[in-house]
Amino acid sequence: MAEPNFGPIGDEPVDDLPRAFRREKEARIREAQERASRDRAAAPSLSPTSDAYAEQTPAAHAPIQDLPMPAVVRRFDVPFLHLVTFFLKAVIAAIPAIILLGVVLWFGGHVLQAFFPDLVKMKILLSFPGQ
Repeated sequence: MAEPNFGPIGDEPVDDLPRAFRREKEARIREAQERASRDRAAAPSLSPTSDAYAEQTPAAHAPIQDLPMPAVVRRFDVPFLHLVTFFLKAVIAAIPAIILLGVVLWFGGHVLQAFFPDLVKMKILLSFPGQ
């Protein structure tokens, strides 16, 4: 995994993208800057403080506060009773799924036996000694 490139000062932009994404981002920024400079050359009467100029500037230079910061979850606090209730609901919800899976496997076994009658069908015999 690529190591993030953090600047020595917190105000510098964070660039922790992989090299291919970084190159693509830089190419898009260059392209937007070239487009903006061509537009400015085509319309020299446009002043840099007008609203039309502000609409043409690329949004790639977003301040660092607007970028998502990487995070690591170190603790997840869930009350014990809420956790117990969640797992009880999960067990109850799994019962129909287990029944449905058993039915599908049973029918699958019969279909395999119909197409391949030479397959050995395994049977479990229960016997109790003394009876």
